[in-house]
Amino acid sequence: MNYLIGLLSVVFFILAISVIVKSMKLNKNLTPSEDESSPLDSSNNVNAYGMLIFWLLGTVAGVWSFLTCLPDFLPEASSKHGLDTDKMFWVSMAVVTFAFFVTNTLLLFFAYKYRYNKNRKATFYPVNHKLELIWTVIPAIVMAILVFTGWRTWRDITSQAPSDAVVIEITGHQFGWYVRYAGVDDNQLGNYNYKLIDETNSIGIDYTDKNSFDDFTATELHLPKGKPVLLKIHAQDVLHSVYLPYHRVKMDAVPGMPTKFWFTPNISTDEMRAKMNNKDFNFKLNCTEICGRGHFGMAITVFVDEPEDYKKWCAEQKPFLAMNPGYLEKVPANLKAKASKYIPAEPIATDSTATAAAL
Repeated sequence: MNYLIGLLSVVFFILAISVIVKSMKLNKNLTPSEDESSPLDSSNNVNAYGMLIFWLLGTVAGVWSFLTCLPDFLPEASSKHGLDTDKMFWVSMAVVTFAFFVTNTLLLFFAYKYRYNKNRKATFYPVNHKLELIWTVIPAIVMAILVFTGWRTWRDITSQAPSDAVVIEITGHQFGWYVRYAGVDDNQLGNYNYKLIDETNSIGIDYTDKNSFDDFTATELHLPKGKPVLLKIHAQDVLHSVYLPYHRVKMDAVPGMPTKFWFTPNISTDEMRAKMNNKDFNFKLNCTEICGRGHFGMAITVFVDEPEDYKKWCAEQKPFLAMNPGYLEKVPANLKAKASKYIPAEPIATDSTATAAAL
């Protein structure tokens, strides 16, 4: 490695010397010649027309590249704020592209129009306050509008979620996601504490909080269509990042610093399958923060259900406490009666109990 760095240093040093020598030669050639009728550059016209050809080919190539890559851009937005985000993005792209096209068109056209002509005398403007004011104020106003629009969109996304928002907790870990729902009784998540994490209670649900009694967990993410959803995001070990590309949701999961994101899905899974003519399509939640060797597989399936189907699915889920009645011991004495109603009269069969019963 040291030899490679040394070799590169020598190469760059030689290149720097050659550039300096060439610059000195060019400076000597700038000395006025006695024969003022001789052209400064025999290829002047060739270079000038080359600028126009470059502009034409560059414009055609840019349009072709955009149209060709358009199908591979971000997929159709499937949330209300996603539509606003996409609109803001395309407005910004249009403004920037317009400015780029105009300035570069003028640049290349001027190189053609004002190529060397021995009969033309150059006019110099040492200062032009009006022109400087125009090219300073107008871009500043345009940029301020774009920045303000982007800030307002971000403010709306990260603002306080509506009171009727469905509350779901997403916890990242190497290398997967824990999903906890607020249950069907109060739509309030119970507290959690990392000190309570064990082999079964992977999230650290705190059963001294009565709001935890009806919380349930799942290995997939279900969202109700047309209803605001508040994602409460955590990380247990290293940085992760919650990313739902179709819903334009991206928020880092930071250890020790809870984050959040709320949005409203507006296209169900079935509707998207019909639009894409793909019966096997599913939304996905991915991690977009490289978090270790297993990062590539850190994804879960996301289902956007019709409101009635979402309620039905939630009603079919069993609270974590019902699935693990042993945690009733963690419940304070004054809350045991309330927690006991979530404990079934007969134990719920799991894979291990079913195997034991079969034996």
